[in-house]
Amino acid sequence: MAKQKKQKFEGIVFSTDSNFEYDYELDEIIETLPPKQQKLRVLLDKKSRKGKIVTLVEGFVGADEDLQNLAKALKQKCGVGGSAKDGEILIQGDFKQKIFELLKNLDYQVKLVGG
Repeated sequence: MAKQKKQKFEGIVFSTDSNFEYDYELDEIIETLPPKQQKLRVLLDKKSRKGKIVTLVEGFVGADEDLQNLAKALKQKCGVGGSAKDGEILIQGDFKQKIFELLKNLDYQVKLVGG
């Protein structure tokens, strides 16, 4: 299936006003909070993953680029794969305690969730 193009001018078909300018909605630029203000939660999950255990880091507030950089650093330290999107970092495997300690060393406010 071909991708559908997102229409730029929602609701505007034609204007007879010669001075009309369409107001574009500007994407909000999210400021990344400093590590001491971030409240991250580290937990294990295996739901919807065919029984495989993953470590989740939730609660990141900031730009997607900063989230990707933090995820890359955590994946390198653990030596495994993973992904990052929507303020959530997914690390393959059970690295709950190791990630907790790594984030603590980077001055993040971290909380362990679950048993």
